[in-house]
Amino acid sequence: MVSTKQLAEGNIPNLIMKFSGPAIVGMVVMSIYNVVDRIFIGRYVGSLGLAGVTVSFPLMTVIMALSMLVGIGATALISIRLGEQKNSEAEKVMGNALALFLLVSLVLTVFGLAFLDPLLTLFGASANVLPYARDYMQIILWGCVFQILSFGVNNFIRAEGNPHIAMFTMVIGAVLNIILDAVLILGLDMGVAGAALATIISQAVSAAYVMYYFLRGKSLLKFRPGCLRLQRVLVNEIVAVGAPAFLKQIATSLIVVILNNSLLHYGGDMAISAFGAIHSILVLILMPIFGISQGIQPIIGYNYGAKKFERVKQTLYLGILVSTGIVLAAFVAIVLVPERFIALFSTDAELVAIGSAGLRGFLAFLPIIGFQITGANYFQAVGKPRQAVFLNLSRQVLLFIPALLILPRYYGLAGIWMVGPVADFFSSVITAICLVIEVRYLDQQEREYTLRAQFDAQ
Repeated sequence: MVSTKQLAEGNIPNLIMKFSGPAIVGMVVMSIYNVVDRIFIGRYVGSLGLAGVTVSFPLMTVIMALSMLVGIGATALISIRLGEQKNSEAEKVMGNALALFLLVSLVLTVFGLAFLDPLLTLFGASANVLPYARDYMQIILWGCVFQILSFGVNNFIRAEGNPHIAMFTMVIGAVLNIILDAVLILGLDMGVAGAALATIISQAVSAAYVMYYFLRGKSLLKFRPGCLRLQRVLVNEIVAVGAPAFLKQIATSLIVVILNNSLLHYGGDMAISAFGAIHSILVLILMPIFGISQGIQPIIGYNYGAKKFERVKQTLYLGILVSTGIVLAAFVAIVLVPERFIALFSTDAELVAIGSAGLRGFLAFLPIIGFQITGANYFQAVGKPRQAVFLNLSRQVLLFIPALLILPRYYGLAGIWMVGPVADFFSSVITAICLVIEVRYLDQQEREYTLRAQFDAQ
């Protein structure tokens, strides 16, 4: 377990390794839920099954968005409160977050099931694809409380300085998901319903473990009954800090809705299936970057709260460097053998051909995505939601959606693949400008803090 003293004084590269290493493994493991589901469905159910899961993604993203709204917002506040030596306030944040998780889960399940077919049709499901999407999402919605708890509460374990246990809880679920996919899809021939059931059972096990961690009495922070009563001030603060991640996911959901309908128009169900494979590959690549962002969050948050601004900058720079190295390595592999990645999801020659072209085009500017994501998430770690919202939405709303509405009209399916690099490039430029301004602000704050400390010493 990493102590608060280590967060304030420990070697930055070692701390990033301790926090981000497990976080990277955990995030990659989390992505395996969807990737493995799609591999099994694409190979053993067929392209329509893969399309069904793909058109379900916007609703899955909404579930994740609400989980991140509360989970990441509360985690940032917990890290800052611990840095300020306010453990009891950190526990109040954590208790309010747990109550919000349960409330959000109930609303999602009721609303999602009541309007499932119209939503899936809106998301791009054709008449052929709708039955597959419905079978998948009905089960996911009934068990969304487990997904929200396993992801959200897991962040609290990391925030109090125990990233390895946070990683272990996610590994348990992912390994179980792979086993259950094989049993339910191959052994029992349950199709997309089997994939959904495997996911929910696995997440239920992970959720049970993270709750046990805090309830057994050995954690630094505790779930105390009195802290579960919602307090408007805390709820507003959690929502404000978590809003960037939430809005980013909602924007992603909106993008996929437009994207699915564009793919259906210009390439049919086969193009949607191909994008399902492309998106799974992209998620697998980006999850380590999200893992780094999560791993450096408590380090940045604690040191920002403790007024150690030089350590904040060092952590940010190293996080960007590692993120860039990861996406650069993935980019080289994609350029060399894109068809091998797509072939993991299907043996259909047409799907592999469409997917390979799309993979190369859509991820043409992949090497700069690591910088953009890590830089944008920095502002969330220091409790500056406005900047984080702007940077997280610059790619999806300000750039991606307009490009998606314009380029396909002139270039058809190829225009859809061009949208990714256009949004990646310009959003990275905007992020770079904001970070330069922020670093200058940190330098000024450090000078002022140092002068005050010297004056007080006299």
